[in-house]
Amino acid sequence: MRDNHDMKTLLNIIWLIFAGLGLWFAYVIAGILLCIPIITIPFAVASFRIAGYALWPFGRTVVDKPGAGAGSWIGNVLWIVLAGWWLAIGHIVTAVPLFISIIGIPLGVANIKLIPVSLLPLGKEIVPSDVAFPTYERGPRP
Repeated sequence: MRDNHDMKTLLNIIWLIFAGLGLWFAYVIAGILLCIPIITIPFAVASFRIAGYALWPFGRTVVDKPGAGAGSWIGNVLWIVLAGWWLAIGHIVTAVPLFISIIGIPLGVANIKLIPVSLLPLGKEIVPSDVAFPTYERGPRP
């Protein structure tokens, strides 16, 4: 199990250098801009939450938040207009050089996987991967 943790840490360090810092900065700037009009502060909170995920994504995943309803849907429509499409474009622009580099293909794929949460963050939670996808040890069951 330790090897899996080490691999996630290594991937996160490589990600931080080649994609994470730039994406984190984009989400933080979006969050700061969304704090200016008071009514969009909930969007700013979502942007700051995703900034942390974009900075260090391996070992975490996005799941649907229980009880999220029509408010999340309406909020996501507004989010796409205010910040989502800009952030999704940022993921695409960051992914292209990773794909071109060949060795960065796994990071490019991870970048593309972040696009849905960049477009529709409301009604989602970021949780550790082992909580969302529990692993089962091999061996006899008690």
